[in-house]
This record gives sequence, C-alpha cells and structure tokens, in this order.
Amino acid sequence: MAVLAESGSNPDVDLLYDINGLAKDAPHWFDRIMEFVGEYGLLLAMVLLILWCWWSVRRRGGEEAAPSVAALVWAPLAAGLAVLVNVPIRGFVERPRPFVDHQGLDVLVSGKTDFSFVSDHATITMALGVGLFVANRRFGLAGIGLALLEGFCRVYMGVHYPTDVIGGFALGTAVVLLLSPLASALLTPLMRAVERSPRAGWIVRRRPAERAHRDALLPGTRKPLESEERDLAA
Repeated sequence: MAVLAESGSNPDVDLLYDINGLAKDAPHWFDRIMEFVGEYGLLLAMVLLILWCWWSVRRRGGEEAAPSVAALVWAPLAAGLAVLVNVPIRGFVERPRPFVDHQGLDVLVSGKTDFSFVSDHATITMALGVGLFVANRRFGLAGIGLALLEGFCRVYMGVHYPTDVIGGFALGTAVVLLLSPLASALLTPLMRAVERSPRAGWIVRRRPAERAHRDALLPGTRKPLESEERDLAA
C-alpha cells in the first residue's frame, strides 16, 4: 500500500499522505491544537451549536417551534443510531487504521486499536449537522461546516483514510434523512404536547411571563395595547 501511495496509483492513500504531511510541517503547538479540536473540540462545538439553535427556536416561538425542536431532538438520536449502524460495518470491512499499513505518518493520537472504516467522528458530526439543517438552515450550514472540518482533522491526525471520512459523512446523512419523516411523525406530536404542558412548555416555547419580564427590563419598551387601554380608561 505504501508503494501505491508513492506511485500515486491509490488516490485515497495519496491524499492521506498529502493531508497528514501538513502535520509534519506544522509547529508542535499547532498539532496539539488540532489533536484537541479533532478529538473533542468540534464535538463540543456541535453540541453548543445545537443548544444555540434550540434557544433561538424557543425564543422565536410560533407554529414552527414544535417541529423545529423535534428536529433538534432527532439530531443526537440519529447520531447515536448511526454509530450503532457503524458497529457491524466496521466488523464486516475490518479495515486497519492507516498507520498500521503505512509508514511515515505523523499520528497525533495514540491508542487507536479499533478498525478504521467508517469514522465515528465523521458520522456523528455530519449526522448532527444534517439534523440541524432539517431544523434550521442557517444553523445547519454552520453544523455541516464543522462536520467537514472534523473530517479534515481526522485525516490530518493520521487516524483515518479520506474514504473513512467520506463513508462517515454518507452514513450520518443517510440515517438522518431516511428516518427523518418517521422521527418527525413521532417527535412532533410529542413536542406539541410538551409545549402545552404548564411545567415543561418552556422547553419548546418561551413563556409569556418571560417575555413580559424581559420587556420590563428594557427601557423604552411599549406597553401592550390592552394595558394602554386600561391606563386611558383609568
């Protein structure tokens, strides 16, 4: 396989060496940043992006609040399901990590002894990104961008082939989109029921009392029309 990489007859391995070669030329501190970002940082960023999207949907409210929150709930569920689907795929393909078969790679993370195809990190982040896109396009595009960066990091770190990452992207996307109609049919009514709940309704939509409290804290905020009419009548 290394000979194929040197001859350029295997684009997958050739691209692996090209991207991982950037790590050899980079400063040590930059590699440590990429190690953290690729292993933990982007997953954390994706979680924060989902929470930000939920807060935005909840604050905006309206008829689309429940379906959007349902889509946000489906995103992590789909990511977990995609990882479960990946378990038999890895066992069937049994592709070793690239550093097992290829010499000269700069491996930034040690202890990777499982199989390489497909990448769990790429699967999870793309599932979350596509799930976000179903809920909100603006946040979804940002999430998909983070997923693409995650895929690049996994190859840069020397722990996955490019095709491992592409396979993870395809798996995460397929699970989200293929099962999204069923998930929406199950989760949207549930979120509408939660929205009507006196105690849990805040999960889906901001309470009127919260909005009134916020308006009271903002200087120059106009009173509601009914309040103005009562003041005039007095």
